[in-house]
Formats: sequence, C-alpha cells, structure tokens
Amino acid sequence: MNQDRIGIKTPEYVSLNFQLAGLGSRTAAYIIDQAILIVVNILIVIVLILLLSGQSDIVLWAELNSVTAAITIILLFILNWGYFFAFEYFSGGRTIGKKVLGLRVIQENGHSITLLSSFIRNFLRIIDSLPANYFLGMMMIFFHSKHKRIGDLVAGTIVVHERKAKKKKKLSPIEKEIEKRGLAKNDLFIEEQVLKTFGAKEWNLVKTYCSRFSHLPEEESIRLTRQVAEIVLPKARLDATGMSFQDLENILLVLYLHLRDEWEYEL
Repeated sequence: MNQDRIGIKTPEYVSLNFQLAGLGSRTAAYIIDQAILIVVNILIVIVLILLLSGQSDIVLWAELNSVTAAITIILLFILNWGYFFAFEYFSGGRTIGKKVLGLRVIQENGHSITLLSSFIRNFLRIIDSLPANYFLGMMMIFFHSKHKRIGDLVAGTIVVHERKAKKKKKLSPIEKEIEKRGLAKNDLFIEEQVLKTFGAKEWNLVKTYCSRFSHLPEEESIRLTRQVAEIVLPKARLDATGMSFQDLENILLVLYLHLRDEWEYEL
C-alpha cells in the first residue's frame, strides 16, 4: 500500500504526481513526534513540581497546587495539540517526525496546507484517537484508498512522500547560471507566509523565465526581465524601483530557488 501513487491536476492545469504515505510510515512519524512531546511534557511537570516543592505554607501550597494543576492541564493540551498544528502550517506540512521520515501534508489539489486545513485536521485528532491509541485513525488510513484519516477527509488533505534528493551527474542550465553568479537562497529573505501566496501560475512563469532569458537577445532579455519582475516581485513584497536589470535577473533566479522547493516535486 505504501507504493500507491496519485496524480493531481491543479486548478492551474499543472499535473503533479505523488507517492502516498501509508500506515507504516505515518505511524513511525507519529511515534517520533509523540516521543518528543512526552519528553517535553515530563520536563514541564518536573519544573512545576520543583517550583511548588519550595512552598512551606500548607494552605497556600494546596491553593497553588490546584491552580497550577489546572494551568498545567491547559498548557499541556495546547502544547500537544498546537505542536502538530503549528509545525504542519509553518513548516510546510512537516512535523519533526514527518521531516525525519520524508513525509509532508498537502492539500488534495497539490497546494501547500492552509491555516484552516491544518486547524481542522489536527482538531479532529480527538476523533481519530478514539476509542484508544489512535485506533480509529489507523483503521481509516489502512483501509482508505488514499490513506486518509477522518481529519484528512474533512480538511481535504493527503500525506505524501517528499521528493528525495537525487545525485545529478550534471547541473541543469538554470543551476549552472545560478552557480556561475554565486547565488543562493539566503541571498533573498522571503517570509514563509509570503511564499505560500505564490501559486503554480507564478511558479511556471518564474521557471519559464529562468530557462529562457539567457538565450534571448539582450534587448528582448531586458524587456522580459522587467515584465516578469513587475508581475512577481510585488507578490514577494519586493520593490524593484531603481534596480538594474542585472539585479532583477539575480532576484528572479534566487526566487526560483525558493519556489522550486515548494513546487518541483520529484518522487
């Protein structure tokens, strides 16, 4: 079942191919995440016990103990639920366990997981964990054709294997140009939330531009560079005013590196 694949055509008519994550890999990732949470939970409880142990007044200790217990329960609930919600949204659909196993949560249309989808699928972990030990969720993943649990069904998400880095015998023309110019992703900081606003349409535009601009006559290359920059740079919250076309070329090449990690899936 772990070899199941799914083909997706995005609203922009871009075809994507994914390998679905099955019960085994998802369970392993969940165990890693739970192990991390257990350690953090224990540390929090130990710290609270140490803080209360120094209190000598029995009446005050009892009052503090009840208040602390309530706060601790709320804190641990937020931590254990918020861990999955926050990591999946802010880390591109990947918790620590999923990163280790090379898994990723995405929308069923191939796009990155949204804030609402992350909230829904993780809120419904409460149901998936019934009656105990995540039994219902595991049964759903095992028997569903797309390995979905209830949270995935309602949120419209799937869990897939990420592309694995492949050893390339030679660099692509775009990579050669980027290497020649000494460019890297950290040359341009773009917030994760800003990158999420880019769709397949912008990705295809930047990718097509980067593969063509160096082969065009100079005048046409300059014109194309400025046209593409006027479209995508405002979306990246970058001001191109006063920049030379060489600077714009470099920015678009680095933007290509950022978008490639989000859109160029290879199984």
